Amino acid sequence: MRSILLPACVLAMAMAAAASADDKDKKGTKVELGDLSSTTPGDWTKQKSASTFRAYQFSLPKADGDETNAEVVIFKGLGGSWEQNSGRWKGFFKAPKGKSLDDVTKETKVKVGSSEGDMLDVTGTYTAPDKIDPTFKGKNENFRLIGVQVVIDDTNYHIKFHGPAKTVEKHKKDFDKWLKDFKK
Repeated sequence: MRSILLPACVLAMAMAAAASADDKDKKGTKVELGDLSSTTPGDWTKQKSASTFRAYQFSLPKADGDETNAEVVIFKGLGGSWEQNSGRWKGFFKAPKGKSLDDVTKETKVKVGSSEGDMLDVTGTYTAPDKIDPTFKGKNENFRLIGVQVVIDDTNYHIKFHGPAKTVEKHKKDFDKWLKDFKK
């Protein structure tokens, strides 16, 4: 019995060490916004863009209990003022019962590397039209969208981080760090 247990334990420890090393070796994807670049966290999976408007598209692993992954999408060169774009993003949401949309929305300034931009953070029921959001179709309850608009090298960039609220919260610190890490 001992002769079977010892090799099994050694094998289990070797597999655990290999899995841990694999996690550390995961490399992210280099994202370029003008002359600035930053590498995504290793658990962000680069995807084929769902539309020609999307410069980059990533899937972020779902949190325990959520049914779907979150998504980070980067749009390059699209127009619209901050008021127009944040208003449109906010308009894709319905507030939870007993609250207004303003109650569940926060707007702040954000740094993307050395460039200052605007950030919208809204939570509620997400109902964007399918042609605008081919990933999250229909009515999505308890969703969160963090939208960033920033100008880098005279080009307008929109970054949308959205998905189930719990999953977005799981990746929020990494998302914030990724934005700050953009450098020349």
